[in-house]
Amino acid sequence: MGTYQSNFKRYEEKYILNEEEYRNLIALVYTRLEYDNYKKYKICNIYFDTPSFDLIRESLEKPVYKEKLRLRSYGTPEESDRVFLEIKKKYDGIVYKRRISLPYKDALNFCVNRKALPESSDVSPQIANEIGWFMTRYDLCPMVYLSYDRIAMKGIDDPNLRITFDSNIRWRAEQLDLSKGDFGSLKVADNQYIMEIKTCGGMPIWLSDALNSLRIYPKSYSKYGTIYKEDLAKNLIQENTGGINCA
Repeated sequence: MGTYQSNFKRYEEKYILNEEEYRNLIALVYTRLEYDNYKKYKICNIYFDTPSFDLIRESLEKPVYKEKLRLRSYGTPEESDRVFLEIKKKYDGIVYKRRISLPYKDALNFCVNRKALPESSDVSPQIANEIGWFMTRYDLCPMVYLSYDRIAMKGIDDPNLRITFDSNIRWRAEQLDLSKGDFGSLKVADNQYIMEIKTCGGMPIWLSDALNSLRIYPKSYSKYGTIYKEDLAKNLIQENTGGINCA
């Protein structure tokens, strides 16, 4: 893997589009956008939380500040494949993301088995320490697998503008190992897309005009949050437990 960006600071807006809205929007803005280097790919995540899902429960209350931790791969990883361990924070509408990239085996040892990173590791010690402190503070463990297919585009004139379309969202609360493969319960309809517009500042006028002309408006949406509300919370109530054992 080549160099990668370890720090992000940006604004993000989410939208839920059906197939017709997706196609109409692309028809209006395609001359202003280009696909990123990979165009379409599968993103696989393990979300970390407390056994009682304290992080996502607090996040759903829409506080001024919220944070989460996830382990991310692009496709199903082997032990030696590099993955990303990310802290994502949101404060007063601005999203901050800090991440390290390391082989999947080392990532598991660090964030699941709580072992130190190898001395030869080339990750940022500052970010690694921040992630380690975050895990210890909340006693986090793997709680949910979540994957989706992503189409990613960026602005031709403004490469800091990024638009992603996520579909085929799947999740599971068992076999929380990225190497087990991509399978799980389908969360959204086949003809739906979760669109995210990510900018370092304001949205371009041409994009705002296109969205307004199609009457496409922002909608608060969290993939992990929706899974918790619609599935995991109900299971916890039915089982009458305080959470899932991390052991």
